[in-house]
Amino acid sequence: MTDHANPSVHDRPVRVGVQLHPQHAEYADLRRAVAEAEEAGADVIFNWDHFFPLYGDADGNHFECWTMLGAWAEQTARAQIGALVTCNSYRNPELLADMARTVDHISGGRLILGIGSGWFKKDYDQFGYEFGTAVGRLDLLAEALPRIESRLAAGHPAPARKVPVLIGGGGERKTLRLVARHADIWHTFGDPDTIAHKSAVLDDWCARESRDPDEIERSVGVDAGPEALGESYHDIGTRLFTVGVNGPDYDLGRLRDWIRFRDDRNS
Repeated sequence: MTDHANPSVHDRPVRVGVQLHPQHAEYADLRRAVAEAEEAGADVIFNWDHFFPLYGDADGNHFECWTMLGAWAEQTARAQIGALVTCNSYRNPELLADMARTVDHISGGRLILGIGSGWFKKDYDQFGYEFGTAVGRLDLLAEALPRIESRLAAGHPAPARKVPVLIGGGGERKTLRLVARHADIWHTFGDPDTIAHKSAVLDDWCARESRDPDEIERSVGVDAGPEALGESYHDIGTRLFTVGVNGPDYDLGRLRDWIRFRDDRNS
């Protein structure tokens, strides 16, 4: 029998997010896009945590993640906000937790704390962080997550609610184990068959970690409309679909297509 206080993966409602890439735009363009995304009905509005553009002109306009989230917390009223994802390497874990607590209060309890181990070497080199190895960065993330949780719990005032943690990535030996231990949302990319396999691996890690897998919302980044793979993703339990949109135009047409898909599935 389904526990309606803790719905199964397949019983969760569909949600739609948009990731507004904070590059190649003026901040006024981003402000406008945030307002349009919330008005269109996006459930979550994400940015990303980098210091330089990820594609296009490498020296193009770019804006910092968490300063922006504080502004979005004031600008928006309904949508959840967050980074997809914060780089664990760029801030002391306790500082990040206190930043998250503060932004959560500014937003009235709408922050998602997205976090990952980091990968963009230019950020590290230009800002003086040690890049290390992929395994080493994952080990540092594993050390940071309990510290973040402890600092969130110790803050005064406490966060407006339990801040949901989103962990991005699909590594089967380390990342998915961290998801099973700490995450409320798991975000990844891939075709439905790949995600179905990794979701099963996550379920296995949940069993080993004594975690109910139904507590973890399954999220995917989509680069096409719902007519392509929407039903296939939905069938394997994916419930948060996030569209990436680049500046300076921030065309939200595809976001609106996914919102219609959401509304059809949730009706």
